[in-house]
Amino acid sequence: MANNKLKEHQIILASASPRRQQYLKEMGLDFKVHPIHLDEIYPDHLKGAEISDYLAELKAKGFNNKLGAMDILITSDTVVWHNNKSLAKPADLQEAFAMLKTLSNDWHQVITSVCFTTKGQQKTVNHCTKVKFKELTDWEIKYYIQNYNPFDKAGGYGIQDWIGLIGIEEIQGSYTNVVGLPTQLVYKTLMAMVG
Repeated sequence: MANNKLKEHQIILASASPRRQQYLKEMGLDFKVHPIHLDEIYPDHLKGAEISDYLAELKAKGFNNKLGAMDILITSDTVVWHNNKSLAKPADLQEAFAMLKTLSNDWHQVITSVCFTTKGQQKTVNHCTKVKFKELTDWEIKYYIQNYNPFDKAGGYGIQDWIGLIGIEEIQGSYTNVVGLPTQLVYKTLMAMVG
């Protein structure tokens, strides 16, 4: 890692996401994984990044008084925002189909918030990427749902999956953010926190 000061800290990633874990590994970070599971419920009046900020910070509350002096806890949440509505993880096949149908031939926003918590401070950052799907056929949507696992992903799709490879025409912003972690922003924030 470029900054030796980071080696003095213990990074704790509170996420079961294999994609987030892989990105931290590829960034050369040493970290422990300590997933936290909670119902992702938020106040109705929140919109867009307010939702992901709120949930990322809510996940950090589960670690209250458990952090050591040199610990840096990373919690995060991703929201797919389309037509003034948040598309969460689909509950079943029908919901996954309906989500992808509504995203078809349109732009949407993928917002990931990352909350960094230490014993003495908390900082939450977020990044928004705009994504444009081509017009997806019913066959393409059904094929994707039947052969991949869209049920653990906000908006019912993974950009790194088959549907992303054949269906996404354009993105504006960070690609890694759409996968689930804005890596450049994470690196920049960590470097600022350790000085």
